[in-house]
Amino acid sequence: MDQNQKQLASPHLSWRLRLFLSAFSFAVDASRHSNGTLNRRFINLLDFKSPPLTKPHKNLKSSDVVVDSSRNLWFRLYTPTASASATTLPVIVFFHGGGFAFMASNSKPYDDFCQKLARELPAVVVSVNYRLTPDHRYPCQYDDAFDVLKFMENDGHYFEGANLKQCFLAGDSAGGNIAHHVALRCSGHVFQNLKVVGILSIQPFFGGEERTEPERRLVGVPVVNLERTDWMWRAFLPEGSDRDHPAANVFGPKSEDISGSDYPATIVFVGGFDPLQEWQKRYYEGLKKSGKEAELVYYPNAIHTFYAFPELEECAVFFNKVRDFVQLQTASRQNIK
Repeated sequence: MDQNQKQLASPHLSWRLRLFLSAFSFAVDASRHSNGTLNRRFINLLDFKSPPLTKPHKNLKSSDVVVDSSRNLWFRLYTPTASASATTLPVIVFFHGGGFAFMASNSKPYDDFCQKLARELPAVVVSVNYRLTPDHRYPCQYDDAFDVLKFMENDGHYFEGANLKQCFLAGDSAGGNIAHHVALRCSGHVFQNLKVVGILSIQPFFGGEERTEPERRLVGVPVVNLERTDWMWRAFLPEGSDRDHPAANVFGPKSEDISGSDYPATIVFVGGFDPLQEWQKRYYEGLKKSGKEAELVYYPNAIHTFYAFPELEECAVFFNKVRDFVQLQTASRQNIK
């Protein structure tokens, strides 16, 4: 039986979660305009921010580190204060989602998520606050993300207790897209103190001119729909580009061959109620055809952003799978040495 046939007719969500997701979707729709502009002031009123953990809380502290104040480029650094391991911790460099246009590293949902990620693995987490569209279009987001890695390479004193040679790129939705393109940039750059050994690609935001079957079928699911994603691509891609631009359609007709790149092992998380799932599966398949190590994890009844809601059963399974992947890749690197 096909995976799509195994899933429920609609996602099973509590009324509280449905209400929250509906309110979030309303805010996103009300803030964006058909001409590609965005009412940033309005959306910021509803985007609640969390301060850093200046005092340790549940064995974790966090702080904000400025990389370039002229472009508001900074990251939130999460550092576990206690670990059962005597060795240094792996590093997760996380790029938040939001269609390249919404949210921030200190948005409460992402602060909560990164706290959980740092505690559960455990790991040092670097959550990158990059510039947003439509004010800053492609490739600003990739530039910002890559510049944070170069900052980490040169300013290692911020990462005491972390092993920069065991660095993972991670991102959800648009952040998963950023992680892919930053990994390609890393392939052509020589780092002395930092090594990217894996990618956590969480429901990555890819697309193309084609309308896939899940995009046409899943019209009433939470968070993602065609109208929203079309607006996000228009606000992000260079003027005059279509969705087959290689930033969006990474294994499409205009994309470059990555078979010769030093691309790290990748795990791709896909949800059965995510309209983007076909593009995510094609991403996985493209990696495999290019000779890269890749694993696809499919949750038939998961919505887009399922990992942010602990009440959903897939959330706990997700964090367990992330931990297994990180431990496998770090152990493999230690064996190589």
